[in-house]
Amino acid sequence: SRYYALKRVHCRVSLYNRRSSFWTLKNMPHFQCIGLLGSLAVSEVRDSFNKLESFLLAQGCEVIYEEQAAKLVDWSVDKVLPIEAFSGAVDLAIVVGGDGSMLSASRKIAESNIPLLGINRGRLGFLTDISPDEIAERVLPVLAGDFKKTDRFILETSITRNGELIGEGLAVNEIVLHPGQSVRMMAFELYVDGEFVYSQRSDGLIVATPTGSTAYALSAGGPLLCPELDAMVVVPLNPHTLNSRPIALHGQAEIEIRVSARNELHPLITCDGHDDYQTEPGDIITIRKHPHGIVLIHPKDHNFYSICRSKLGWGSRLDGKKNNND
Repeated sequence: SRYYALKRVHCRVSLYNRRSSFWTLKNMPHFQCIGLLGSLAVSEVRDSFNKLESFLLAQGCEVIYEEQAAKLVDWSVDKVLPIEAFSGAVDLAIVVGGDGSMLSASRKIAESNIPLLGINRGRLGFLTDISPDEIAERVLPVLAGDFKKTDRFILETSITRNGELIGEGLAVNEIVLHPGQSVRMMAFELYVDGEFVYSQRSDGLIVATPTGSTAYALSAGGPLLCPELDAMVVVPLNPHTLNSRPIALHGQAEIEIRVSARNELHPLITCDGHDDYQTEPGDIITIRKHPHGIVLIHPKDHNFYSICRSKLGWGSRLDGKKNNND
């Protein structure tokens, strides 16, 4: 059975449609062809797809499921495309799941320049910021063109060994050099724009985007960066010195990590906690901004600091007052 929302939607260009039991747009939607993506095979995600598809069809939108998302639902899906075919066919991609699902979709869709909107079915929800209980009232204004958008850059990395390329990867949050399952320290050298910065013995190194500054880098003692900031941050992991601190770099910086030939272990490079590449002593890891970024769509009242207060447990105003973003 389909799910229908009866709650009043505060959108000036909407009318109540008794047939669909939804508030619907008076005019043509700003986004007309919507791609649905997801990767979590849980009933909560399926329920949100159910609700979302019914709502979008009631607005006159065309709905296309990505291949993996189509396998998560238990009803017949009319239109299915691989994510590689979304470019030119989809105006807006909606991701149902947690931040991990959004990261995965972002890496795959970056070069298509398709904006992304997230329905949160995970835990924190820094990137998927619409509650599943508010799909109709939060997505309708977006379809009407009433939304915020933020441009986020992503990182690319390449690993070379004796001058030969052995691996490449993309990351929306962070690229991490770490020892894998070993608990032994590693040694490496850090260079920025061709200039030597330091040599270090530690458990590894995190290179994070502003988007990733609220993730692993934050847990390792890194700073929060505003999402639109053109910068990246380098955060040591348990360095064997008290004076090694995170470094904020400009967004165009090219970072080079040289794995020490004296290492006895084989450190791993991991992109967004997903793709692992094993390195050897003497390998050179290069990290820079990828030429293509992503566009995230948010409800009009989206506020980064309000999200930090909610997700990170920051204190509320001392006078007890609330503003419109609390």
